[in-house]
Amino acid sequence: MSDRLRLAVLPLLLIASTAPGEDPKKPTGTRTGQDALGDWTTDAPGVCRKITLDDLARPYDTPSADNHPRVVKRPDGAWPKAPEGFQVTEFATGLTQPRVIVRAPNGDLFVAESSANRVHVFRDADGDGKPEVNEIFAEGLNRPFGIAFYPVGAEPKYVYVGNTDSVVRFPYKNDDTKAAGKAEVVVKDIPSGNEQVGGGGHWTRDLEFSPDGKTLYVSVGSRSNADDDDAREARRAAILAFDPDGKNERVFASGIRNPVGLATHPKTGQLWTSANERDLLGDNLVPDYITHVEEGGFYGWPWYYLGSNQDPRHQGKKPELKGKVIVPDVLLQSHMASLDLTFYTGDQFPKEYFHDAFASEHGSWNRARRVGYKVIRVPMKDGKATGEFEDFLVGFVTKEGDVWGRPVGVAVAKDGALMVTDDASGTVWRVAYTKKK
Repeated sequence: MSDRLRLAVLPLLLIASTAPGEDPKKPTGTRTGQDALGDWTTDAPGVCRKITLDDLARPYDTPSADNHPRVVKRPDGAWPKAPEGFQVTEFATGLTQPRVIVRAPNGDLFVAESSANRVHVFRDADGDGKPEVNEIFAEGLNRPFGIAFYPVGAEPKYVYVGNTDSVVRFPYKNDDTKAAGKAEVVVKDIPSGNEQVGGGGHWTRDLEFSPDGKTLYVSVGSRSNADDDDAREARRAAILAFDPDGKNERVFASGIRNPVGLATHPKTGQLWTSANERDLLGDNLVPDYITHVEEGGFYGWPWYYLGSNQDPRHQGKKPELKGKVIVPDVLLQSHMASLDLTFYTGDQFPKEYFHDAFASEHGSWNRARRVGYKVIRVPMKDGKATGEFEDFLVGFVTKEGDVWGRPVGVAVAKDGALMVTDDASGTVWRVAYTKKK
């Protein structure tokens, strides 16, 4: 059976595999092997998948699809779906390409509106799920994405913003809803995502400080899909590190095609990333991934992927790197476009969610059958990923296969709700646990 035919009949196989008298809509067990590679029609809250290196397709097993989503207005009655016991509500609407969302130490929520070149701030002081404060914190930015507060702790003095070509910071103290001064450039020459200035390619620049506050991490995606032109790809496909004042640049980890989201595990202090892998090798290659990041680690791009698997477009190149490529912790469905990442640190959700990761999956284009368009939960045990991932928030695709919502940012609110930005509908969604524990 071909991969394409297998995917087409997969929903029927899943229903047929349920036990007599069992609700076929209720997810059971963990999908593995080919069953784990399904498309959006197999998504449902609680569906769990585990993809391993043994499940990797061969390059060019299927044609390379050009299947960009058709984004439509949210249909009447359409609403994101979360597991039983959770309630999904609109926290804010009418935003312009809301991307990363970050909680300030005082509980305010900062949202980067990338195409509007500004950062918004929301405050829900009474915890009723509706912001009393809705202000534009700063404007005149350049495709802002990452947001971080410094010094680390309860009393920051600056808010840092990752433009596509720089890192800037604004003076800040708790409860500020407007930038108190002009942007100060901390790093002025981040490789740009703007074509008109000789950049291009992946443009998002996420930010994260180390727990001790001594290191600023900046994610910089590749300019190309899989080129190995040193000049074009200099300081790209990497997580760069700086001192908080922008000095002492070094490469923290490399070979990560597009390390979009950065987050620090609250217990271990390890840096984690969600990464977009390369395209044009077929429907089920190469899986995107979520992983902890090792200092000095090499993750393969562009010559290898997921260990010692060589990209056929670079056959025979860099043999000295074979065996040195770190295998990521969690393999995702290919072409999901995994973006932002956060760890759950609240006390509202059931205790089994504590310190698990949540990641946004913006959705595929290089796949015949859509994947992504959801938020997933990544179970953790003792600070390490189990290798599985679970559908948490779904429902952004119509029955015709059109798309009305695309998750980007994830953050834990002060009251423990999970906040999710959706840049297709311009919405910030709030997912709260309302069932008695």
